[in-house]
Amino acid sequence: MSLETDIKLGSLERGKVRYFPVVPGRVEFAAALRRLLLVEKPQIVAVELPGFLEPAYRRALQRLPEMSVILYTAEAGEEDRAIYVPVEPADPFTEALRTAEEIGAEVIFLEPDTQERPHLPDQCPDTYAVQRIGLDPYIEGYRVWPQPRTEEVTAHAAAMAWKLQGADPDARTLVVVSLNLLDPLLDAMETPQEAPSRRLLRPETQLLNPHPESLAEITIEYPYLQERYEFFRLDLEGESRLDKPRVQYDLLREAETKYTESTGEKVAHWQRRMIGRYTRNLAQISGDLVSNAYDLAVAARSVVDDNYGWEVWQMANRYLAQQEVSPLETVRLTAGEIWLNTKRLRIRRRLPRPKQRIKPVGLKPRKKEKVPGEWAKQTTGDAICSYPPEDLVIEDYGRFLKKKAKALLSEERVRVEPFTTSILDGIDIRETIRNWHQRKIYVRQADRLAGEVGSVVVVFDEDRDDRYQYLTTWLGEHQNESDMAFYSTHPFDNIVGPGIGRAEYGGLLMTLPPRRLFDVWSDSDYDFAESKPERLLLAALDYSTERFVVYVAPKPPRSVFRSIAAHLNRKILYVPIGQLSPTKLKKLRVVHVLDSYERREEAKDYLW
Repeated sequence: MSLETDIKLGSLERGKVRYFPVVPGRVEFAAALRRLLLVEKPQIVAVELPGFLEPAYRRALQRLPEMSVILYTAEAGEEDRAIYVPVEPADPFTEALRTAEEIGAEVIFLEPDTQERPHLPDQCPDTYAVQRIGLDPYIEGYRVWPQPRTEEVTAHAAAMAWKLQGADPDARTLVVVSLNLLDPLLDAMETPQEAPSRRLLRPETQLLNPHPESLAEITIEYPYLQERYEFFRLDLEGESRLDKPRVQYDLLREAETKYTESTGEKVAHWQRRMIGRYTRNLAQISGDLVSNAYDLAVAARSVVDDNYGWEVWQMANRYLAQQEVSPLETVRLTAGEIWLNTKRLRIRRRLPRPKQRIKPVGLKPRKKEKVPGEWAKQTTGDAICSYPPEDLVIEDYGRFLKKKAKALLSEERVRVEPFTTSILDGIDIRETIRNWHQRKIYVRQADRLAGEVGSVVVVFDEDRDDRYQYLTTWLGEHQNESDMAFYSTHPFDNIVGPGIGRAEYGGLLMTLPPRRLFDVWSDSDYDFAESKPERLLLAALDYSTERFVVYVAPKPPRSVFRSIAAHLNRKILYVPIGQLSPTKLKKLRVVHVLDSYERREEAKDYLW
């Protein structure tokens, strides 16, 4: 977005008066306005703000970059109503006052000191479009469909026009006005206006210091973005651009670092990709191009967990210039006290709290090494086996995945149609409600799957960095236990008991019936696989005795595997790992390897 595009507003020039319409609170308009003011340096800057707020605004400007809130009381029937006005750095009106003072321009507050500003319910397109299509097309696109005018709007615009007509006609003037009041103001300026006849209001104002923890709830642009804007506005002539998606990416990565420090967990690359898609969809539901801080926190909590959602919200709320201790009164404000139609987000942060953990009387403490390295010396490495309680859990989850994959495929094969002569497999309630305006009942017909699920492959991590170097194949010990091949971290690098190692799965294969699986990792038939997950998938297709093979992974397999499966008369059922519970997956990723069957008797004393 070039500077020429930002300031080319010829259609809004009237003699020596230039009109600059803005969307209140949006950083794109604040940046464009600052560029224009620094280039044009007008003698007068007129802003759409009430005159009685001028003293409070000037005191708030002296506190910037620390934010302030102006409090005044308006009459609302028999009771007085408290009104809070946040003074934000990224607000175009704040930027107009701030830069006008910097260039030495005279400031005029245009709004009349009447009882109440008319309420203008209006929705503007996402202002991020300004960076893509430019300022002029955005403004003209909005003006094509103006909102209906009321008598209150016309009277309000006439009062502002009267104030503007009283300014010096020979001075170069820049008028900063909201988009929804631009055309009423332009029409009112065509004729001389009389002084407002409504009762003037001069309420007492009070300047408050908002608590740093409440900023994200009361500001339009989230504090992390406004902090970036503070640095950006000082370098408008440079090559840097304040790009919202890039700022959000940095926010998520910094929150991820905090999340890892506090929990020890890491965010996988597929979770980052899913957060990107999720926030995009949330933004589209709201009619926006870029998501806001609320959407980021919702996506982080839903895709990863509540702890990561908490870190994202805290990072979005970060504004280092804001101090809790201030000469002004510090107040904690909520979104409901500032805005209408607010949304709530409940985040339950879960962190280990050992001091509050109840210890039953008589419980023996977990065994520990008498001297460092004692358990390592007792590990022979002659043989390996699994821990039976973990086998039961993983087998049960494998059965769950088989049912889920069949359910997903069955859902894809459902045909929905309007009711004519038969209700088929039943009434589709969701489709009927969705098309209720048609006054039709919709029924569904499900095509049955021919075949069962054989092998199951679960890929937790595609191992692009070659972190999981322990490659193992072991056989089921009875008819209900699957043969398994997996890659993991080396278990005996983390010894938790004599002959007991703790590892983390990267991926695994399970197939029934048992005792058929050769060593997958040394089988030359699978050497053309490009990664460990692909080798597991090839083995799953090869060993499956049923038609369907479940493949759970961050992304679907390459298209060539569909062809391989067809040649073997198999079909791959892909389940995105993001559809599964992240909490359950964390528990399943832990595997313990014992160096002999004798260890199973004492393993319960060391495992957790």
